[in-house]
Amino acid sequence: MNTRSISAFQADLGIEVTVALFSKPGLTALFERVDAQNPEMTENARRIYTLRQDYLDTIEPVIRFLQGKNPTLAHLICNRNYLPEGARFEHTENLEWAFGTMGTQDKAKHLATMYLEDLSDLIKECVDDHFGFSRYAERLGRSANSFDELYEALHQPYTFIDELLIDKLKALVEKTDPKLLGLSVPFPGNLYSAFRCAQWIKANHPHIQVAMGGGFPNTELRSLSDARVFEFFDFITLDDGEAPLENLVKLINGEIGVEELKRTYAAPQPPAGGHNASPTFRVVKTDIIASKETENGGVAFLPPAGGRGGLGLGGSGVLYINSATCKDYKQGDIGTPDYSDLLLDQYINAIEVVNPMHRMWSDGRWNKLTMAHGCYWGKCTFCDISLDYIKLYEPIAASLLCDRMEQMIAQTGENGFHFVDEAAPPALMRALALEILRRRLTVVWWTNIRFEKSFTRDLCLLLKAAGCIAVSGGLEVASDRLLELIQKGITVAQVARVNKHFTEAGIMVHAYLMYGFPTQTAQETIDSLEMVRQMFKAGILQSGFWHQFAMTAHSPVGLNPKKFGVNSIIPFKPTFADNDVIHEDPTGADHETFSFGLKKSLLNYMNGLRLDDPLNKWFDMKVPVTKVAPDYIVNALTETEYISAKPTAKVVWIGNPPAIEYFTKTKKGNSWEMASLTFQSKKTTLNIKVGQNEGKWLAAMLEKLSVFNPKMNTLEELRTSYEQEGLKDFPLFWDNKPVNTLYKMGLLVL
Repeated sequence: MNTRSISAFQADLGIEVTVALFSKPGLTALFERVDAQNPEMTENARRIYTLRQDYLDTIEPVIRFLQGKNPTLAHLICNRNYLPEGARFEHTENLEWAFGTMGTQDKAKHLATMYLEDLSDLIKECVDDHFGFSRYAERLGRSANSFDELYEALHQPYTFIDELLIDKLKALVEKTDPKLLGLSVPFPGNLYSAFRCAQWIKANHPHIQVAMGGGFPNTELRSLSDARVFEFFDFITLDDGEAPLENLVKLINGEIGVEELKRTYAAPQPPAGGHNASPTFRVVKTDIIASKETENGGVAFLPPAGGRGGLGLGGSGVLYINSATCKDYKQGDIGTPDYSDLLLDQYINAIEVVNPMHRMWSDGRWNKLTMAHGCYWGKCTFCDISLDYIKLYEPIAASLLCDRMEQMIAQTGENGFHFVDEAAPPALMRALALEILRRRLTVVWWTNIRFEKSFTRDLCLLLKAAGCIAVSGGLEVASDRLLELIQKGITVAQVARVNKHFTEAGIMVHAYLMYGFPTQTAQETIDSLEMVRQMFKAGILQSGFWHQFAMTAHSPVGLNPKKFGVNSIIPFKPTFADNDVIHEDPTGADHETFSFGLKKSLLNYMNGLRLDDPLNKWFDMKVPVTKVAPDYIVNALTETEYISAKPTAKVVWIGNPPAIEYFTKTKKGNSWEMASLTFQSKKTTLNIKVGQNEGKWLAAMLEKLSVFNPKMNTLEELRTSYEQEGLKDFPLFWDNKPVNTLYKMGLLVL
């Protein structure tokens, strides 16, 4: 919007509703609603309600503390006689182990988070069963093949949370008076509230056009045919939103006709020319088709679902337009993410799970960026690789990324970044790290990766030096047979070695873990758990999360299930959400039965507990004995990993220049000239002794290899320079212990 000079305002109703709810007036109204509805309560809910005055007295100080505005309250919270405690506090026996005696702030954040979750339980039980901090009414949006249930819910009276939401929306509309209101729906948990907002706009401000975009429509609504959706929304855009949204603005301003929209569903009578303009059509092509894809451009009318009356021209149903003349913007042209208008000082920092890596998702304020659009690998068979957000790979130049980082730091005052890539490319991560070091930026960042062999010891050290503190990646099924079936392009042993490189560099590792992939047996599930156990015990994995495989319509598995040994079950043609594919696995295990045991074991492993327990102890049914050797991961880590670097490998020095002294060494009547080079880092001192000529060459070369020099030198160029000085046997000098230990001080081969 900024780059196209379009006036826009943004708001996050999520945090605004949260702050309004968890305030003294908000809780007063909540407890009054509980009292009025007089529900039958569980013992826990009754306790919270009985202690309502304690909650009213503490809620606002606690929220200020979680917003970072009241840090000294941590001492009161940690004394455990300030906050009222409900059922969420029953499992706090390991807090001393997790936070020690000095981790007061973090311990208090964790206790305050449980305090809010107690209140959340009360709300869910007594007032609004849709409520959840990050997954509000998620059940209504998850696998909603039919719009019926959501449609019915939207015609029920407002819930308590709905009332708070609409109050905030009303104030926002009065403040901004928009022509177009865009609602981002990234997840199923955002869907119900987005429809509630759109519903209120249509009832109270029908001149405002309402659009939906984001991850949910991009994956779930690609075959939308239920015309009732357009009682709420005027437009729904798919995939990259820049060009579609710009064209919606042009349409509303009367600059273009409907046929020039980009990847947009529309009610078949969209307006043109502003608030009070008459609907117009300049349709250049119409076809009645059964599916929405019109990749070569044009307009399609989808038949209405279930025989309901059609909309628009000729009684047709949902209108989809994808103009071939409108091109998407390159990633370098979309501008820097802009956080203006958002209430950045009101967001809360929560610690839900006592795990250093898990906290990254809820604690801290992370500016969001991507290094690249799409996925550079793009082969995983469970992934939506047929959709543009995965298959269209386009990296961003490291210099432009750093420009954007500096602009965002200046705007937000925050130097933390979460790169939300599908999988950050190792080569681009290297380039970004070098650029960060050259600019002497102080930043902290983390990202998603693929555990590939490109993440060498030296690359991980470079990333750490440039502020990388954590990575998350897909280990998935932790079985070589299934990893090959998934086409992940990795092995378990390879993942272990990469994790070792990250861990030894001081970068935390989180693994996404999967169970229930087609044809996965009970034996393979238990063997996967054993692989994970061994990684935690070896200290090379700090965090993880198990999820059950879900077949999606846009993945290779979903597009061709029989190839993977499963049968899809299509009870009826979806008219609303169409992503999750119901399937049966005739050769695999009963995957559901493993869910609780896998998650319980992982929670213990993340806390360093019960790492030597037999695997069958985690399950309430009989499971196979693992066939994985008990030292499989240890052996993978201790195998000789030395691989000589390619002559084209880049060599960079990120350390300080050494102090050099020359001396004469004498032994058995012989003497020769030597050089002593002393290296200082922030934590250690390292001294090496080499021949005088070699020392002079090395000191000069380190200056040339400095990260601050724009030109990078290859290993072959170093060899040539070494030999031009009349020095001999470069491999012996370079791979010998003195020089080989300099990676500790910043000599890296990339």
